Amino acid sequence: MSSEMLPASLETPNMESKPDLGEGEEEGQEPRSDAGTEPLSKRQMKKLMKQKQWEEQRELRKEKRKEKRKRKKLERQCQLESSSDGSDRKRIRRHAVHSSLRLIIDCSFDDLMVLKDIKKLHKQIQRCYAENRRASHPVQFYLTSHGGQLRKNMNENDRGWVNWKDIHIKTEHYSELIKKEDLIYLTSDSPNVLKDLDESKAYVIGGLVDHNHHKGLTFKQASSYGIEHAQLPLADFVKMNSRKVLAVNHVFEIILEFLETRDWQVAFFTILPQRKGAVPAHKACENSPQDQQVQPEGWDSSSQGEHCRNDPHSPQKEEQDQQSSPGSSAINLS
Repeated sequence: MSSEMLPASLETPNMESKPDLGEGEEEGQEPRSDAGTEPLSKRQMKKLMKQKQWEEQRELRKEKRKEKRKRKKLERQCQLESSSDGSDRKRIRRHAVHSSLRLIIDCSFDDLMVLKDIKKLHKQIQRCYAENRRASHPVQFYLTSHGGQLRKNMNENDRGWVNWKDIHIKTEHYSELIKKEDLIYLTSDSPNVLKDLDESKAYVIGGLVDHNHHKGLTFKQASSYGIEHAQLPLADFVKMNSRKVLAVNHVFEIILEFLETRDWQVAFFTILPQRKGAVPAHKACENSPQDQQVQPEGWDSSSQGEHCRNDPHSPQKEEQDQQSSPGSSAINLS
């Protein structure tokens, strides 16, 4: 019996050793898994501590930023109060002398413009509004016939326009808002040249950006409504190498500048862009005949001189008749 039992007793240690090896293997694997979560180094501990402090001090930093903003605001206010040169826009606005002159941008040409030109007109109107707000002699600013594409574009790209101040934005046509005898339409095709501004009048600028596609339109409209019309005295004071076409905001700003200086030449040369190559008109007389023949190019809007209109045989007159664009965006004012 003892000899039969012997193999069984010998097998037992072998069977028991397998689970021991298995346990040994599992125990050997556990240290390897524990090896992935090694104790944090000092550098890592410092990093975690800094991160924790950063989170805990979030509110404190927020309060410090608020205090800094308040401090800077107080400093700016002190500078404004102590400033005496009047160079700050807010200070200028505080001492503004409001003009009774009414300046109207006629937006009744909405259906004659593509969206690209509507956007240009919108930007020009924005510039007019900004300049009038900071002017030393701000005018009574009107937008009339406001609607259609222009209104839609303003709603989409400049929602703040509904909060604009010191401006009258009307859906009605200007002829429904102001007496006919008070209106003067500024159009380059008019034979009348402004010598001064009557602040009891309302001057109309055509809000049309059409690249000369509708020549003479603003003049025709003024004539059809039976209202006065005139052009700015650009040709009397300025000679430009480029086309004599002014943007709506340029006309607007020239009038603002004239109200302050009462000098057309100063107003023109302050506002006209440098790219126009403007020089005083008296220098044009010193140019060669060849230069004078080239001069009319682009006089399509408004800047024809009196001598050119009076001489039907002059080359200037012929070229002006071919290229004049009086109705182009009231920008053709001169």
